[in-house]
Amino acid sequence: MSEPLSPILVTGGAGFIGSHLVDALLAQGHAVRVLDNLSMGKRDNLPLDHPRLQLIEGDVADATLVLQAVAGCSAVVHLAAVASVQASVDDPVSTHQSNFVGTLNVCEAMRQHGVRRVLFASSAAIYGNNGEGQAIDEATAKAPLTPYAADKLASEHYLDFYRRQHGLEPAIFRFFNIFGPRQDPSSPYSGVISIFTTRAQQGLPISVFGDGEQTRDFFYIADLVELLLQALAAPQVVEGAVNVGWNQSVSLNQLLGEIGSLFGGLPAVSYAPPRPGDIRHSRANNQRLLECYRPPSPTSIRFGLQQLLGLS
Repeated sequence: MSEPLSPILVTGGAGFIGSHLVDALLAQGHAVRVLDNLSMGKRDNLPLDHPRLQLIEGDVADATLVLQAVAGCSAVVHLAAVASVQASVDDPVSTHQSNFVGTLNVCEAMRQHGVRRVLFASSAAIYGNNGEGQAIDEATAKAPLTPYAADKLASEHYLDFYRRQHGLEPAIFRFFNIFGPRQDPSSPYSGVISIFTTRAQQGLPISVFGDGEQTRDFFYIADLVELLLQALAAPQVVEGAVNVGWNQSVSLNQLLGEIGSLFGGLPAVSYAPPRPGDIRHSRANNQRLLECYRPPSPTSIRFGLQQLLGLS
């Protein structure tokens, strides 16, 4: 009789990114354990009847629960976070528990159980407005403008400490703007693409914070999942952080134009003052990504939008 598979733990696995990764891991034959408090993730995102999937409902801020969740796992993908700049500005104490203390709990549980490989979702927010108007490389000075960004940067430092001191193998990815199906437009923390597309579908007015000329580097979810699978399977991890972006700038006004072309027009668009902590321009220098991994050919914004909207 064969031994049961050691599961891969995905924190935040019922969320947008996590659930797509869970699907891919199950398709590859892995056993998967998900730890999610379902504050933003959804049960409906997971195939809960799958025999190789286990869902643990709880919070990464709970050290005892994290220790139980990590037990027996072969690797961890740590995605759980309050993925909202604005939420961290409004409530830095609460978001700190998920966004930093949760990471420390994961590191310590891995140390205690002897689990080595961990993938961590960091963020381009750690650069703040440094690199304005140019592609940001990993050596760009860090200038976090919000508690969210500060927690992500502190988490990177702790992961590096556990690498040097305890032999963890962290693969740190600084996500720029990930988009695709399952982003929840009803959440105030959702990505701008899902909010814009849903309001366009429903014919509701669209509000843009700022003048719409702020730019982002959008990365489609399926491309990200392929990258994460590579990092899990790699014989050795890439030391240090890696930007996840395509070195392509798309303004919010350009994004609205693409959405409008798919719908044959847009509802009323209004412009409001920028929000505190919002970054005006964000574009990844992805040379290190291309050197260290084999990312797929970039999925275009238009094709990604069609997938998100179920138009193709």
